[in-house]
Amino acid sequence: MTDTPTLSDILARYIRAVPDFPEPGIMFRDITPLLAEPDAFARVLDWLTESCEGADAVVGVESRGFILGAPLAQRLALPFVPIRKAGKLPAEKIARSYDLEYGSATIEMHADALARGQRVALVDDLLATGGTAEAAIQLILQADASIDRVAFLIELQALNGRERLRPHTVDSMLVY
Repeated sequence: MTDTPTLSDILARYIRAVPDFPEPGIMFRDITPLLAEPDAFARVLDWLTESCEGADAVVGVESRGFILGAPLAQRLALPFVPIRKAGKLPAEKIARSYDLEYGSATIEMHADALARGQRVALVDDLLATGGTAEAAIQLILQADASIDRVAFLIELQALNGRERLRPHTVDSMLVY
């Protein structure tokens, strides 16, 4: 009797582990092999579409959150809002600084990107320590929108990022 592989098992084959990138001691999870496989990428978008139904807007964090979030928003017929690295947005913006596993960063969102009360699905490729997602959540809340859910393609469970995002609903497709 053979076990039938799950969707997660199938998709995990397309995630490349790259040691010591971008810093020594970091195991980078590269999604580019998955993006090169249209059927695999479509299955990720199917999962995200189901997970994020009910939101009023999709917010993606630069840069891989754009890759997932923009087509997701199009599938759901919702607006897509980018959260970018500091200095990349041209209009009035709000900002948050935060710590990473290997440094610090600042992210920004246009101040008028979300309407008061909008329910947001925040999307990114990876949940590690949760610092980036937590900063993105703070930007969304600062805009008087609310978090419907936070969805990730990959979660590095040992880094406990999910704890940092409580009480928000967090969905992850692949857990390492």
